[in-house]
Amino acid sequence: MDNVRETAVGIFVLLGLVCIAWLTIKLGRMDFFSGGFELAARFESTSGLRVGADVEMAGVPVGHVVAITLDPDPLHTQAVVRLRLAENLRLTDDSIASIKTSGLIGDKYVSLSRGGSDRELPPGGTLHDTESAVDIEAMIGKYAFGSVK
Repeated sequence: MDNVRETAVGIFVLLGLVCIAWLTIKLGRMDFFSGGFELAARFESTSGLRVGADVEMAGVPVGHVVAITLDPDPLHTQAVVRLRLAENLRLTDDSIASIKTSGLIGDKYVSLSRGGSDRELPPGGTLHDTESAVDIEAMIGKYAFGSVK
């Protein structure tokens, strides 16, 4: 009788650990089996954008941010954002990447807009047309101290 009870408790504990692991992966946005392809986008400022942020097109999630680094070229002061996108997504070389905010003070995300070119952007390519995030704090500071005309 004790062996049956110990086995039942062991199975219950094991199921609990599996559930905790699954929740950790889902809530932590870990992607062990992520497919798709990566693109880079260069921004003047990525203020507030974080690794793991969503990438959307027309309000539909199509990927996420995998890395944000500073351009190693000393002549450029730009942030390079690596995007992992769904493998069925096709972008042209004149597509636009913009950093947007969900709501007034919400999280930042990258919004993609298709271009009109016939040339498709290859995996590993770079989006050259970008729009950096609007810095609300700087605008409020300028307005508060009267430097906005």
